[in-house]
Amino acid sequence: MMQNNKRCNSKHFCKGNRSRHGPSSFDMQDHNTVFNELKLVKGQSFLDIGCGSGDYSLHASKIIGDSGRVYAIDKWEELINNLTQRAISNGLKNIKGKVADISVDKLPFEDSSIDVCFIATVLHTIDISKYGKNIFSEISRVLKPNGRLAIIECKKDNNFGPPKHLRLSPEEIGSVVLQYGFNRLNLTDLGYNFLIQFKK
Repeated sequence: MMQNNKRCNSKHFCKGNRSRHGPSSFDMQDHNTVFNELKLVKGQSFLDIGCGSGDYSLHASKIIGDSGRVYAIDKWEELINNLTQRAISNGLKNIKGKVADISVDKLPFEDSSIDVCFIATVLHTIDISKYGKNIFSEISRVLKPNGRLAIIECKKDNNFGPPKHLRLSPEEIGSVVLQYGFNRLNLTDLGYNFLIQFKK
């Protein structure tokens, strides 16, 4: 499922970095910049795919409020359980965690039910030439009309992050994503990483 069957081995970067709550790239860039670009509003539905520690989910839940819903999925049940406990501890009632492997599973959501799908530093751990069809066709299915897909990945031209042979450029991501009914919206420089967005 993962290229070379290895997780990213950087000490401080990517889903392979298990912090106190689990793997996260949340602190690799200014999260306010990320969420300014995501333009979430109250009442929306936000799907955090491969949520890891759930830092992005927790931040999103505060923006969309009680009238919105954050769905966080990861293939590791331990991470989902940890996120659920963190949400409870923070008094957040709009986060729902689910265990699922995006490489092979059907996303456990209704058609056209999600406003924003978000994938942060996950795709470099997956062979998207092999599993991209399932991943992006499922994302397209669950997104609402005009819904958005936002992806964060590590730039290829720096010495910090996952092994360079695993990294994906914006062009490589776009060449796969655009096959499934998406249009590219924009690309944002996040320092070590980039954020690329697509619209259904």
